[in-house]
Amino acid sequence: MTQNTTRQDAHAPSYYAASANRALRFAALAGEARADVCIVGGGFTGLNTAIELAERGLSVILLEARRIGWGASGRNGGQLIRGVGHDVEQFRPVLGEEGVDELKRMGFEAVDIVRQRIELHAIDCDLTWGYCDLATKPRHLEGFEQDYADLLRLGYAHPLQRISRANLPTVIGSQRYIGGLVDMGSGHLHPLNLALGEAAVAQTLGVRLHEDSAVERIEYGTQVAVHTAHGVVRANQLVLACNAYLDGLQPKLAGKVLPAGSYIIATERLPAALCQELLPQNMAVCDQRVALDYFRLSADGRLLFGGACHYSGRDPKDISAYMQPKMLAVFPQLVGIGIEYQWGGMIGIGANRLPQIGRLPEQPNVYYAQAYSGHGLNATHLAGRLLAEAIAGRESHGFDLFARVPHPTFPGGPALRSPLLALGMLWYRLKDRF
Repeated sequence: MTQNTTRQDAHAPSYYAASANRALRFAALAGEARADVCIVGGGFTGLNTAIELAERGLSVILLEARRIGWGASGRNGGQLIRGVGHDVEQFRPVLGEEGVDELKRMGFEAVDIVRQRIELHAIDCDLTWGYCDLATKPRHLEGFEQDYADLLRLGYAHPLQRISRANLPTVIGSQRYIGGLVDMGSGHLHPLNLALGEAAVAQTLGVRLHEDSAVERIEYGTQVAVHTAHGVVRANQLVLACNAYLDGLQPKLAGKVLPAGSYIIATERLPAALCQELLPQNMAVCDQRVALDYFRLSADGRLLFGGACHYSGRDPKDISAYMQPKMLAVFPQLVGIGIEYQWGGMIGIGANRLPQIGRLPEQPNVYYAQAYSGHGLNATHLAGRLLAEAIAGRESHGFDLFARVPHPTFPGGPALRSPLLALGMLWYRLKDRF
């Protein structure tokens, strides 16, 4: 039986929620509190910014409207992939050749931050190394050749391997693809267990975390006052780490990120022999289409299959019925296999697909990070470090580099933003067919 109902005070009833390895609860904010920094948002951005700030000796209060890891941080595909954006070459006119190369290297560093945090704090989140980009068209293979050469030029430290069609069965048991690029410096993990583990780390470092503490309004100034239903936080600095769930809290920022739905199904537990047939090296994989598929095995032997990014603002009525045919197109051998979990959530998309990391021009003590466009698992951890460096007064060339990139506002306002972008994405999907 699939599970697809949710409550406002609980995590989405995903496979991740069902297999969470710790149960953390934090009291709602009550009364007045003070800190050096107030963070709004209890996902990876907020948690890692809090950890980095606490490690630098600053006092931090984090406010989460629902539960820690409730949004995309606790229900994403769990794919830990190098890189911080899509097509960073487009930023050469703004950042120059050295700036673009630095962005690419920060995409390596982002994964290393996750690796180091897990290892240092012994966070149990099923971290597994190995990832493969898959091609369905010759132009994808050409892109892999360019990526391979570029990664070598930049001194990428992890093994890479171009996979021909003849050798694909060593990676995936599907006839759908014509080649791939294996990266052993990327991989996959259980995202909710990582988020909960990082919340425990933050608490140990002295961060005060509050769930069920939706921010209702913010008073700006040399000191900010962040109001919830039952309390207020006064702080010298503010970090907005809400991503796709920013809504109307800060309209200028909200206009630069589009919430888009992404969906995942999880099969029943599979026999070990079938797991070996599907993904012989237990890698995470992703194809190169605009409406991409991404999938991997869980630690207990389920196939987690995701994709179908929706820009319309409307979720499928039945996620399993929508996603299962896509899964069977890749793995027809799964006909008859039960789907035990189905869930979705919002990711934040920016117009130029580069994470937005910076501070408000009119409020220099207000920082933000958002719009990870599908690279959030690693890019959030990088954002946390860059934000902490900037807030703590340490020179942060990485923060300055991101802040130099302009980010257009989506046209049409909240009512028209999603339909207009849905039309644009339809054009790209049509191009995918050729």
